[in-house]
Amino acid sequence: MGSSARALEWKFSQVLGERQPGEKVEEIDMISAVEFESRGDYVAIGDHGGRIILFQKKDKKDSRPRKVLEHTDYTVISSPHYFYKTEFQSHEIEFDYLKSLEIGEKINKIRWCANPNSSLFILSTNDRTIKLWKVSDHKVKKVNDMDSNVHVGSENALLSEKSFLNDQRKPSIPKGYRSEWITKRPRNTSPTFKESSNATFDIEDFASSRCRRVYSHAHDYNINSLSINCDLETFLSADDLRINIWNLEVSNQCFNIIDLRPVDMEDLVEVITSAEFHPACCNLLAYSSSRGFIRLVDMRQSALCDQNAKLFQDRETFGSKSFFTEIVASTSDIKFAKDGGHILSRDYMNLKLWDLRMETSPVLTFKVHEYLRPKLSDLYNGDFIFDKFDCCLSRDGSHFATGTYSNTFKVFGHDSGPIDGTTLEASKIPNRTSQTRAHQKHTGLLSSFARGFHWRDHENPNHDNREEFPCDLNSKLMHLAWHPTTNLIACAANCSLYMYYA
Repeated sequence: MGSSARALEWKFSQVLGERQPGEKVEEIDMISAVEFESRGDYVAIGDHGGRIILFQKKDKKDSRPRKVLEHTDYTVISSPHYFYKTEFQSHEIEFDYLKSLEIGEKINKIRWCANPNSSLFILSTNDRTIKLWKVSDHKVKKVNDMDSNVHVGSENALLSEKSFLNDQRKPSIPKGYRSEWITKRPRNTSPTFKESSNATFDIEDFASSRCRRVYSHAHDYNINSLSINCDLETFLSADDLRINIWNLEVSNQCFNIIDLRPVDMEDLVEVITSAEFHPACCNLLAYSSSRGFIRLVDMRQSALCDQNAKLFQDRETFGSKSFFTEIVASTSDIKFAKDGGHILSRDYMNLKLWDLRMETSPVLTFKVHEYLRPKLSDLYNGDFIFDKFDCCLSRDGSHFATGTYSNTFKVFGHDSGPIDGTTLEASKIPNRTSQTRAHQKHTGLLSSFARGFHWRDHENPNHDNREEFPCDLNSKLMHLAWHPTTNLIACAANCSLYMYYA
């Protein structure tokens, strides 16, 4: 963890899946998960419709003349750019007949697995079922022009032109059936169009996806976390009350290591909100709870990890306790730093950095939603107080990012103050919000108090409460990820993925 962190200047890099102004966004197209591959060569997103879309990095070529490059003694560092690779349907709507419960197809989490060969392996989950997907590349010949083969009869030639050529125009077929048919076709068949001297071909890359494992029937509550162990053989899955350990090669059994379910559900006082393996020690994991606790667990102590090795709790309170104190203290996400010595956590109000050697309080606390503290009653009535925001941090552990409302996210530095930070908007002009913030602080907010608006008593019952908030609560940026090797942040705004480079 670096002791000093220089200020980063963020610039717009690219947007994937951009929608036109006024274009209607369907609920199934909303992004629900974002994850970079360990080297940063790929980024995967999941949406509410159960789909996973993959994008691959392609380096930009230096457009300067060769003579200029020969006299240049340094390389120009440019931001990575990603292009569409493939997509597939990971989950479908299911129905639990025993509980009369419909299970949606929304992707809750995506995690990249180790790649033993050129194929890609991805874990994805909805509320109940986890799946392991394999994505492979194939070379496919596409026919551009073809004359009727002299060895083929007129009827067969007609069928060949009509059916086969139409099939070649299809961009893909689910689960790679088309590429398998091409690669496994017998080579010693009678003369066909391939032997025609007038046939022309294009070699295209084709990515096929196949489900390798299905890990199901192990969770009775909604799955909120997936994490790959550093041993690259096991992973954990966590729901509201349980954490299970799986072997990637075994899908019909798992080991329950944490179970918070009481004998009487009326005695339930907290639920699990997030869980993650330590990046270097395969026996350590951490999980957070709705009470704001973070527990570090050592799996070597016992088979059932009901005794935590360390308990991290912020004992410092800001102001007097109220009905909302425990609600806003609920931790929505935790991330280990790459050095393994720190944990970044996000609750509704703050972003906190913890040192594993100090359990009593975080070493840094960044106030994200402090300006909303007088509005907690209205946020509770509108269920906004239960929004769960992700957090992420840079590879060197010196910068941290998390989402907020009005389609914006905040980036903090290790040496910045509790409120200082960079506010960026998910648009092609990311600094637009910070440029107008000073004006809004002295005019917009002050004038709202001058008009007599107050969060406790409203003199005008017909007044629209949304005008009292200094942000757009319906435009929330909840999912984002930091590139594993460079200062690039990918954040999801509705159905678009925006990337910013520093």
